[in-house]
Amino acid sequence: MRHARVWTAKQVGRFRQIRESSVTASGPKVAIVHEWLEHYAGSERVVGELLRVFPQADLFAVVDFLPKAEREFLGGRKVTTTFIQKLPFARRHFRNYLGLMPLAVEQFDLAGYDLVFSSHHAVAKGIITGPDQIHISYVHSPMRYAWDMQASYLRQSGLEHGLKGFFIRWLLHRIRNWDVRSAAGVDAFVANSAYIARRIRKVYRREAEVIHPPVDVHRFMPAQKQADRKQYLVAARQVPYKRVDLVVEAFRLMPERELLVVGDGPEHEKIAALAAGAPNITLRGKISDSELLTLMQQARAFVFAAEEDFGITLVEAQACGTPLITYGRGGALDIVREEGDPDGVSGVLFREQTAASIAEAVGRFETIREQVTTENCRGNSLRFSREAFQGHIESLAARLLDENGTGAI
Repeated sequence: MRHARVWTAKQVGRFRQIRESSVTASGPKVAIVHEWLEHYAGSERVVGELLRVFPQADLFAVVDFLPKAEREFLGGRKVTTTFIQKLPFARRHFRNYLGLMPLAVEQFDLAGYDLVFSSHHAVAKGIITGPDQIHISYVHSPMRYAWDMQASYLRQSGLEHGLKGFFIRWLLHRIRNWDVRSAAGVDAFVANSAYIARRIRKVYRREAEVIHPPVDVHRFMPAQKQADRKQYLVAARQVPYKRVDLVVEAFRLMPERELLVVGDGPEHEKIAALAAGAPNITLRGKISDSELLTLMQQARAFVFAAEEDFGITLVEAQACGTPLITYGRGGALDIVREEGDPDGVSGVLFREQTAASIAEAVGRFETIREQVTTENCRGNSLRFSREAFQGHIESLAARLLDENGTGAI
């Protein structure tokens, strides 16, 4: 896989000049196509940073039901949507129109744009562009429920059998065929982690450049006064795949280690029952962002047992100067620097999603704790800053515009 290549300062400078003059006819015209706007979350952070890099870009989405309180990152711009926006019950149930979304995104008229970004995890990359246009697809993940997670999706939705289950299988089969075909219209794939780059290679048989998503590391800073870090911290929504239950089970095996569990969700009662009778485990439930920041700054280490495509929370913990003890699959492999890394140790990985493996990793962490410094963790987090993301995107756009011989260059 190709990681983000930093273009020369001269070329990036040329691109920035072009970008700043994009209101004129001489500059490249840019479009950003997002999946759907419902809440401000991880993929919307990426769109927000793309809009910072390309402030004159036009924005397109399948639907736009984003609340007024979460629209600040759009900068007041109008969002062009598809016919799904006006279909019955779309505001609450637009996902039920998944079968129409490939048709919907193909109706966007992007003929006047030099550079088109798609922010993709379902259908956005299926837009139609011409031979003189550059289409860069930033992939958060190929459509999991249509590919390797189909069996799990059907099982969790109770659709393994019956007529409705048969229809969903047929629909996902059609979507997979369209998904592969539409990949041919992408000029350059960008993955948010090496893990997603491997999934892109598996599904689309295309190489992807890795550009990690932007993290506001300047909001997550180490505490000015370092307290004695005693408690380990796990903070996540308590749903099955996050495996908070395994972390709790692991600390029941280590009564001498303190664990603070933050978050709520469908598995809260199960996790509370596991923690019952263990005086070293404290449950806090849902807390404010400011409280979570303080707890991250004070934690002995941040423990995480889920397999994530990237893992923004892991970077936020590192930005607080906090070591990581996390499952060694998915995006965590891009984030954690293990013992022996020439740039310094920032955490420990465990290789199995079991309580015993987590307990063993905590033990290993304790033996090397003096090596996992606040400075190492904080320095590691800067690789994932908003500024790093913007620089990599600018470099990629400059290179592709230059290679394409776009008149503005």
